[in-house]
Amino acid sequence: MNDAEALGGPGPRPLSARSVILSLLLGTHPPELPARELVRLVEGFDVGASTARAALSRMAAAGDLRRTGTGYRLSERLLERQRRQDEAIGPHTRAWQGDWETLVITATGRGPAARAELRTRLTALRLAELREGVWLRPANLDRPLPADLGPVAERLVSRPASPAAELAARLWPLGEWSEHARALLDHVGRARRPADRLTAFAAVVRHLLADPVLPAELLPPDWPGEALRDAYARYQREQSGQVRAHTTRT
Repeated sequence: MNDAEALGGPGPRPLSARSVILSLLLGTHPPELPARELVRLVEGFDVGASTARAALSRMAAAGDLRRTGTGYRLSERLLERQRRQDEAIGPHTRAWQGDWETLVITATGRGPAARAELRTRLTALRLAELREGVWLRPANLDRPLPADLGPVAERLVSRPASPAAELAARLWPLGEWSEHARALLDHVGRARRPADRLTAFAAVVRHLLADPVLPAELLPPDWPGEALRDAYARYQREQSGQVRAHTTRT
């Protein structure tokens, strides 16, 4: 059975050399590894040494990686991606008191590119669009909104009249997210080869980035979010152990 069949549709994409390198560094804290050991680690995922070295050179030239005295480190841009990934795996939440975080877009005259960029940013902040220009979510995330949103949006605290669980179900495709999460759990449980496991868990991270992280009382029964996070946390500990073992031997 291939990945697409395992997941009931388009499955996790095979990882390129660049993707393997990024996956390894994004899961490493601090995100820096000696060049020789990085190549050896990448070889364990069915990527040849020469291909890995060529990918490292291209990534450094493109600004994805920064050369250090001994190896390669994620660039500042990708450090932000690592922070978002870490937050997806271990989101910081607080007790929900019934309030909803609400943003009303007030800026006008922006072009399509600026509007699309703002939509991407708000979605990454786990807000959902109720109608054009009105974004909201339960106020259960312990995180400040970026200060630069101030000039383009008015932040409010609201208590919608609609039942909270019904509103959440309108804003997010919870059934679809849950179904795909369970398919991913099944897939990672059956993956055995290192390359297959890395590919599968890369898909897990992408899916966790789309988790709305709602209060428990607004989620459908048997929500698989924590199970998916636990599976990834175990894999990350396994990978960290392998990275430490490689670097210790040098």
